[in-house]
Amino acid sequence: MSDTRVREVVIVGGGTAGWMAASALSKILGDTASITLVESEEIGTVGVGEATIPMIKLFNQALEIDEADFMRRTKGSFKLGIEFVNWGQLGDSYIHGFGKIGQDLGMVGFYQYWLKARQMGRASHLDDYSICTAAARQNKFMPPIADRPNSPIADIGYAYHFDAGLYARYLREYSEARGVRRVEGKVKEVQQRPEDGFVSAVVLESGERVAGQLFIDCSGFRGLLIEQTLKAGYIDWTHWLPCDRAAAVQCETTQAITPYTRSTAQEAGWQWRIPLQHRVGNGYVFSSRFISEDEACAKLLSRLEGKALMTPKILKFVTGKRRKFWDKNVIAVGLASGFMEPLESTSIHLIQTAIARLTAFWPHSGFEQRDIDEFNAHADFEFDKIRDFLILHYHATERSDTPFWDYVRTMDIPESLREKMSLFNSNGRIFRQAEELFAEPSWVQVMIGQRMRPKGYNALVDAIDPEAALRHVDTVRAVIANCVRAMPTHEDFIARHCAAEPMAA
Repeated sequence: MSDTRVREVVIVGGGTAGWMAASALSKILGDTASITLVESEEIGTVGVGEATIPMIKLFNQALEIDEADFMRRTKGSFKLGIEFVNWGQLGDSYIHGFGKIGQDLGMVGFYQYWLKARQMGRASHLDDYSICTAAARQNKFMPPIADRPNSPIADIGYAYHFDAGLYARYLREYSEARGVRRVEGKVKEVQQRPEDGFVSAVVLESGERVAGQLFIDCSGFRGLLIEQTLKAGYIDWTHWLPCDRAAAVQCETTQAITPYTRSTAQEAGWQWRIPLQHRVGNGYVFSSRFISEDEACAKLLSRLEGKALMTPKILKFVTGKRRKFWDKNVIAVGLASGFMEPLESTSIHLIQTAIARLTAFWPHSGFEQRDIDEFNAHADFEFDKIRDFLILHYHATERSDTPFWDYVRTMDIPESLREKMSLFNSNGRIFRQAEELFAEPSWVQVMIGQRMRPKGYNALVDAIDPEAALRHVDTVRAVIANCVRAMPTHEDFIARHCAAEPMAA
């Protein structure tokens, strides 16, 4: 039998996407294929500090990365969720936390009992009924303890904040130790096979030719291979997600290292706060239709908690996705595949799932079109469902105080999201479709946090004795509060387990 294995993999572009791809493939492929990564120090990367969601732990575990070492090296902190400030109305605050909400009773989800208790005036803020959100409010953190199956301590879900540049450097060391060859230089030319248009090589400004069988495009927004060469096409979602700029800046830390990201709705978008051990990452994601770049930068600088450590950097983007994520022998990963603003910290997750999907559809050198089509269908589904979840944050609002918020509150939305909102508005029902990223607790926390108020609740709640149901709701809150009291502070946990080396003077 002839050998049909892919023996030469070329990754075009470094940064988080490129080095995540390189590290994962070097771990999986071993010495069965050569992996070359081409990047230019002159071009640089977008990374300004990153927040993640819990699935990143699976990626690091698959690479057998030691968590404490990783956190020290990337100056990271832990993340229990995202606080959303001023989204439903000015003055509002809620946390979209990881992990579960409460403790189910019988066959009915806990939050359905909470809905009834709230209607009766017997429930507090939803944040009190999840250990992740309750701990975040008090700046407490600890990892879950698996052998406590009936305790909220077993339900703690968490992710990370880290310096994206340091993470890429960490993965570069990991990859090169496993045989990945890094080539410095800018791509001058992309060569294609004349018979079918497959990419055969990239030629650098130095004249070096890097040939391959499979090419992974991690070249960022420009999509050097997937778009500039193969013309895969792009679907623009700006009419639903109108923000098209971000001003990013780092500042000194003056507050506690919070175990959550903060997203504060502003006049023409929203501002992020990502706390690391040595600094705070900040950014204003905004729509240039409603505010100028200069004004956005001035607003951002005026709202920093500490001294700015740099001049704000402007990033320009078009929210949307490629029409083809995999075309011929090119697979787009990271920003080359599309962009959705980091409102729910999905950027690195989309890199991770693209890599996981690639391994599931790892090709023979002949490249079967049926596999490519199925890969693209899964990627389309994932992007569309995340898109709907992000649109929800903007559309489910009562704000009308600025032209931006008036626009997003009244805009048309995808029918898929309209149906989901309608179902929740009736009796608080949420159903997860197939493998969509955000599960029931995520939708519930954002919908409730954004002032959506279902008319009713699952009728099965009334099959339980009313006082017993209310006692269950009260008990869940009390048990979670007791667990949180016993947890260490986030800063104490970091100091004991994964404190980074002090910055050089």
